[in-house]
Amino acid sequence: MTIPSLKTNIAGLTLESPILTASGTFGYGLEYLPLMDPKDLGAVVVKGTTLEPWPGNPPPRICETPAGMLNAIGLENCGVRMFVEEKLPRLVSYGLPIIVNVAGKTLDEYPQVIELLESAESIVAYELNISCPNVRQGGMAFGTDPKMAASVTLAAKQVATRPVIVKLSPNVTDITAIALAVEAAGADAVSLVNTFVGMAIDIDKRRPLLGNQVGGLSGPAIRPLAVRMVWQVAQVVDIPVIGMGGIDSWQSALEFILAGAQAVAVGTAFFTNPGIAQEIKSGLIDYMEKQGVRTVDQLVGAAWR
Repeated sequence: MTIPSLKTNIAGLTLESPILTASGTFGYGLEYLPLMDPKDLGAVVVKGTTLEPWPGNPPPRICETPAGMLNAIGLENCGVRMFVEEKLPRLVSYGLPIIVNVAGKTLDEYPQVIELLESAESIVAYELNISCPNVRQGGMAFGTDPKMAASVTLAAKQVATRPVIVKLSPNVTDITAIALAVEAAGADAVSLVNTFVGMAIDIDKRRPLLGNQVGGLSGPAIRPLAVRMVWQVAQVVDIPVIGMGGIDSWQSALEFILAGAQAVAVGTAFFTNPGIAQEIKSGLIDYMEKQGVRTVDQLVGAAWR
């Protein structure tokens, strides 16, 4: 009996698995890949990379919430030059396609980062971070206005020779308006959703728990909202959709696929279960065998097609 195929295609890229890592939660991959089988992943999406090193936000940066967590890391990273020189060569050794999440404080910084990445090996695509809710400049500001989102996308497309994926913010009134704007500007795919803006308060100190006061809410608590947004976007755009938001099992990954996601990204679940990708992969294959489904493409958007 032939094993069902999990191969998927994102903007011309054929990936062996629809399971990706969500940017920010998987670091540069070097922290997790020794603990798992890289073959369970279709690609590694590394943490947000900026033109110069960013120190991130003051601590505390993380706190637990019911069925989730708040983070206010603030896109701390080593900067694009150190990433290319020190992190990327080690990551390449695992033989996985690499997608680099690109962030910036100004519109001009996005294409500048991409230009420095263009000659690097094994990078297959860029993911534009226009939706991070816990940085004071750039970040979510670009992702909540259709015109600004389109401008960043266009600037990136003018210098990129690889596919450009735009990561969308859920902190908007109508996420389909942003999706359509970046598609019209040339985006090759969209990924959604990033975290929701949230806050937790220390009742003894009577102060916010996070040093940044607010942070991004992730984990299973946001999954129904994320599935709904993937459902909405997948029905209005003609480019691939990558779904994420609280995926912690093969069943929850399948929800996103049925809603219209061509691939899924796992984030917060890696913190407690480094083997989650293997569990999702095995679960999807078992489900497909029982359902008589031969390819994962047959399931994409099946809940509404």
